[in-house]
Amino acid sequence: MGTNSKIEWTEATWNPVAGCSIVSPGCTNCYAMRMAQRLEAMGQPKYQGLTRKSGGRPKWNGRIRIDEEALKIPRSWKQGRMIFVNSMSDLFHEDVPLDFIKRVFAVMRVCSHHTFQVLTKRSDRLKELSPFLRWSSNIWMGVSVESADYTFRIDDLRASGAFTKFLSLEPLVGDVGLLDLDGIEWAIAGGESGPGARYMDPDWVRSIRDQCVRSSVAFHFKQWGGVNKKKAGRTLDGRTWDELPSRAVA
Repeated sequence: MGTNSKIEWTEATWNPVAGCSIVSPGCTNCYAMRMAQRLEAMGQPKYQGLTRKSGGRPKWNGRIRIDEEALKIPRSWKQGRMIFVNSMSDLFHEDVPLDFIKRVFAVMRVCSHHTFQVLTKRSDRLKELSPFLRWSSNIWMGVSVESADYTFRIDDLRASGAFTKFLSLEPLVGDVGLLDLDGIEWAIAGGESGPGARYMDPDWVRSIRDQCVRSSVAFHFKQWGGVNKKKAGRTLDGRTWDELPSRAVA
């Protein structure tokens, strides 16, 4: 659980679920798989047995672990903050029970002094379960779109009951083309980083930025990525982009 997250677009992470499985190309080099292996080696029970070795690297094995104790954590943080929910999993993974998702939502609603950022690649399950969930304005909902093949997730997100909807266009491994940004408040774009990082064409990012500007959608450029993401930086055409939705909660 991180109270000072290094992720540029949030302030803390909260993981009531651990473990995942690969569903699309954006998952291939997921940093959370490496982190889970590291935490397992450090002896943290929550992350024991969640990855396997493949090609010399850790990969999710599909095992999911529910962390009941983690539900108490946001209540203990008295100062409001931006919280990324499940940086080490996907709340809408098919093996996370609806009842537990409802309990996570209940915690988020009660902790109205926080802003919760939920992100999924399983947009079909988000769309299916959304009518059974009680949304509040401090719960932001996003979907990952790594290339044009996955823009259908935006339509699923749009069909959800979330008050604030956002896109995570990272790791960007292909051109997303023309986006339908109707109902979208925020877009994050960024390249892949770490071992085996794949190339990101600068024009893919420029296209997203320009579409966001035209549609009055807040735009955040996270990073160019690569093996040394700090050296590559996050400046796009002479400036950084750190916009937030107008509904952002302080």
